[in-house]
Amino acid sequence: MHTIADTKQLALDGIITAEQARVIEVRAREAMVALSINTLLSAGIVAATLGTIFWLANAMAVAVFGTALLAAGLVILARVGALYRMFGNAAALIGAGMLIGGAGIELVDKHYDLAPWIMLPAGLLVAGVAGRALLRGGLTTRFVQGAIFLMGLALHLAGVGVLVEQTQVHGPLMALVFGYTAMLLAAAGWMTDVRLVTALAIAPFAQMLDTGTSYFHAAYVFMSPEPTLSILQMAALMAAMVWLAGQSGERTARHARILATMAFIVANLCALVGSLWGDVVGQSIWGPGYDWASDLSYEQYEAAQAAFRAKTLEISEGVYSILWALALTAMVVWAAQTNRRALFNTGVTFAGIHAYTQMFESFGDEPLAYVIGGFAAIPLAWGIWRLNQWLVTRSRS
Repeated sequence: MHTIADTKQLALDGIITAEQARVIEVRAREAMVALSINTLLSAGIVAATLGTIFWLANAMAVAVFGTALLAAGLVILARVGALYRMFGNAAALIGAGMLIGGAGIELVDKHYDLAPWIMLPAGLLVAGVAGRALLRGGLTTRFVQGAIFLMGLALHLAGVGVLVEQTQVHGPLMALVFGYTAMLLAAAGWMTDVRLVTALAIAPFAQMLDTGTSYFHAAYVFMSPEPTLSILQMAALMAAMVWLAGQSGERTARHARILATMAFIVANLCALVGSLWGDVVGQSIWGPGYDWASDLSYEQYEAAQAAFRAKTLEISEGVYSILWALALTAMVVWAAQTNRRALFNTGVTFAGIHAYTQMFESFGDEPLAYVIGGFAAIPLAWGIWRLNQWLVTRSRS
């Protein structure tokens, strides 16, 4: 597990030597530099691949150029030393990306009806071959194997997307599609050991309950039509991932922790929606919807909505604000006690967002709310301090 430590103070306290502190600092710097290099390299490969495909705009030219780059990259990796391996990786991946991406774009553009039935199995085939090489070794470097595996998976999922668009899938079946996508992304992230891919799984997982985003001029909007159910969904994922991280080796634990953190972020965004608008639980799923093709009047629709709200759970924005504050407090304390830094930082960040939002939205003209909250925070802080002392004493005994 990665932890934060003041190496200079540890050396002064005699816990580690000055040389050990220097080694720790050098390794930390190397990890950060490697991350920045890999990020820049990956972004360059993606940009060059897509740019070349659209610049050439010809299927045969893309295929020939892509094949030549792939072959050149593999030759460099096979015969040239480590000094120039980065160029081999880049050439091989740009070439493979042109072949796979170009094929997908050509199918969608020229053979739309047939596209998903080719993309679905072809993507799985590419991912299967590259994944087998990734697990067993051989063919080329792990970086190329993993990237081609992800390209194959992307082609497969793109085929799923085209098929969904063609068949106009919606409702529970669409939720299954999102769940399938989330499962594949999480598995792919673990196989390639790239936590960014694992983190992406949270997007389709959240969309199973229509939680998502929208963009329009000068605004990027987060939407959660079912904040309570989405919070429960994310809480279940977070609990499962925290448990998995505690039961697994470090590699699996890394991916479990990133998914737990992403689930916590989405849950807090849903809570923000609930604290502003409240929630009529289940309204968008099993509540009365408006059918524009029917003769239902707006008054009749409103009456059906009122009847539904009368018999289901409705949480006001005020109650949501209080519950969210209590949950954040508990989560921050627990994360601090168990050294879960990502969850702690996320909790503190959203505590600030919650306070800022409610200050202007709900309690801007209610000074008594600040009096109650301020005085309540003092014994709460004292209680947390005493709890921490008790836990430290217990751990030492």
